[in-house]
Amino acid sequence: MRYSRTIVATAVASVSLALMSAPAYADSTAVLTTGSLAGANATDGDVLTAALSSGTTAFFATTSGGTTGVSCTASSFSATVVDNPAAPGTATESTTAQTFGTCTANIVGVTKVNSVVVANAPFATTVASDGTVTVTGTSTAPIQTTLSLGTILGSISCVYQAASIAGVASNTDNSITFTNQVFPKTSGSILCPSNGYFTASYAPVQDTTVSGSPSIFTN
Repeated sequence: MRYSRTIVATAVASVSLALMSAPAYADSTAVLTTGSLAGANATDGDVLTAALSSGTTAFFATTSGGTTGVSCTASSFSATVVDNPAAPGTATESTTAQTFGTCTANIVGVTKVNSVVVANAPFATTVASDGTVTVTGTSTAPIQTTLSLGTILGSISCVYQAASIAGVASNTDNSITFTNQVFPKTSGSILCPSNGYFTASYAPVQDTTVSGSPSIFTN
């Protein structure tokens, strides 16, 4: 009996020591937190949304860094957290939708913008601790944006695709900014610009699953 008690005591001590030395994953600060740096961790399955930063527009330029193109005063995106590991690291999301509205153009010959539509979502998205954001399509379903434009010759459809685009997350205003990201034309009228260069800033990015929709921070 004494021998059995010794074995049990040893086993309990070993388990206790293992628990004490195990990493406290539940208490670790994750890459994405809500409300503040090192705040509550965003949970897998949480839905993140953002509209354009106040006073800004989403712009599809016809040349790199140019001022001619299609401008939209309304745009938003929605993404779902897939994996949010301890920081430093890289969180993964699924961008499920991106919309554009109230768009105008200053392209010669274009009289109006009928619509700007993003297709092939969801897109795999990563957010690294250093703020690097990458949105990626697939070989069969790239990130696709279709511009329907009214012209003096009638409506035309311009289709642009990109394998991936890169942005930057900032904790200053809880934003994600994309600058001059190129979308080559894959089909459309000869009146369509050969490339589209996308620039937009979305803020604040918020966790709408959490009560009060707190802003998202990157750790």
